[in-house]
Amino acid sequence: MPDKGEKEFLAVARIVKPQGRRGEVAAEILTDFPERFARVQRTYLERPGQEPRPVELENAWPHKGRVVLKFAGVDSINQANSLRGLHVLVPRQEKMPLPAHHYYVWELRGCRVVAEQEGKSKEVGTVTDVEPTGGVDLLHVAPQGRPRDEVLIPLAQDICKRIDTEAKTIVIDPPEDLLELND
Repeated sequence: MPDKGEKEFLAVARIVKPQGRRGEVAAEILTDFPERFARVQRTYLERPGQEPRPVELENAWPHKGRVVLKFAGVDSINQANSLRGLHVLVPRQEKMPLPAHHYYVWELRGCRVVAEQEGKSKEVGTVTDVEPTGGVDLLHVAPQGRPRDEVLIPLAQDICKRIDTEAKTIVIDPPEDLLELND
């Protein structure tokens, strides 16, 4: 997605193919909250490399692990086929609320990681990604001055003491040798 779209919108689906004869499309679900489709009316469609354009969502329903979407003004198989590969976006401010101590990956990317131990602060690096592990997720951190290297830090409450997504800062209290293990 283009930088502007990445900052202002969240991708919630990717259109895979026409579904039915009245302009409906089947879409791969890209959100952890598929129930959002029942409430959303205003969405945006984005073709890679182009600006997102607003489109009204008339109806949505789950079907075989995907979501079927009916957009206003799309009333034929040919019109639906022209949407193949487009991303369905919603404004970022319409993100679904998460429980305490849960974060969207995009909120953590770009956060500065600072280690605080024994009253001293040390800049560790910047979060480049979050890896789900089935247990405790791992922060991928590009170390200060070594952007090609990577430090893996468990996203555990006993290690990540403060996460401020507005200030883009994560304060950690790493166990002994955690940062040295990654050297």
